[in-house]
Amino acid sequence: MSRLEIILGIISAVSIMFNVCLVLYVKGAIVRLLSVSEELGDFQAMVDNFTNHLKTVYELEMFYGDQTLESLLQHARSFNEQLDTFEYIYSLTEEEPQLDENTEQESEEEEEEEG
Repeated sequence: MSRLEIILGIISAVSIMFNVCLVLYVKGAIVRLLSVSEELGDFQAMVDNFTNHLKTVYELEMFYGDQTLESLLQHARSFNEQLDTFEYIYSLTEEEPQLDENTEQESEEEEEEEG
């Protein structure tokens, strides 16, 4: 083997090892990103539930007009709006509802019966 073939062989081996390591790293990063995405989605749902519960309590006749609850409700809403800015992250793991043809036909038939 010539010197050029040895150098090219070494460069190829290093390149292959680098690419394998890069693929493994990217795979791990994607798995971590999806995990964070799921957690943010769960956190968003918890904040939504908390905001709705707080709104329900605030609207009770006994507490309606209470300044402390009102400011807490405003704080919860603003926190919820801030979390909405991360929707692009937690929407990575949300499944979009898919309608099959049977579901669409059933919906159309129900609308026709109502109308």
